[in-house]
Amino acid sequence: MKKEWSEAQSTVFVIDDDASVRHALQSLLRSVGLQVQVFGSAAEFLNTRLPDVVSCLVLDVRLQGVSGLDFQSELAKAKIHVPIIFITGHGDIPMSVKAMKAGAVEFLTKPFRDQELLDAVGVALNLDRTRRENDKAAQNLQALFQSLTPREREVMALVTAGLMNKQIAAQLDVSEVTVKVHRHNTMEKMGAKSLADLVRMADALGLRRTNA
Repeated sequence: MKKEWSEAQSTVFVIDDDASVRHALQSLLRSVGLQVQVFGSAAEFLNTRLPDVVSCLVLDVRLQGVSGLDFQSELAKAKIHVPIIFITGHGDIPMSVKAMKAGAVEFLTKPFRDQELLDAVGVALNLDRTRRENDKAAQNLQALFQSLTPREREVMALVTAGLMNKQIAAQLDVSEVTVKVHRHNTMEKMGAKSLADLVRMADALGLRRTNA
């Protein structure tokens, strides 16, 4: 078991209306050090306050009430971004294709080997970890951008669009010295070590596209 996804705070959610399957999956996943929460229905899952941790969902395709595929769509519409691993005893190719096109990590047909599920869970948890890290980085970058004054934001957009200080000064109707001061302050506040760094940040924020 790889440490990066077996850590205690990683949680696997299991939704299956068969109690024996829930118990078996819970035992398997706990045996490799993962936290597990099991649910007998999609409604039970939605009505539970879930921990805000790296996680994935092992989901039975054929649930009572809403189907696993329909529930996948509901989660997407609700912007609940949890990687999904489908399991089924009655899968077919069109069903698996639909699930994978909608973003499922894996589609396993029973009986499957324990290692197949563990491998899929490993991939899913790493995907969720990466998504969370990217979201946090984006939030931090946005916070830095918000710390800039309106004029510094203008200068950042123009600098990363490729304009020279003299051109920026003319466009903003300020002196070139003023532009240099704003540029220095922007680099410092954003934590950019070079113009290339600032350009990458502007791309991530969508500045260069909107000011091209």
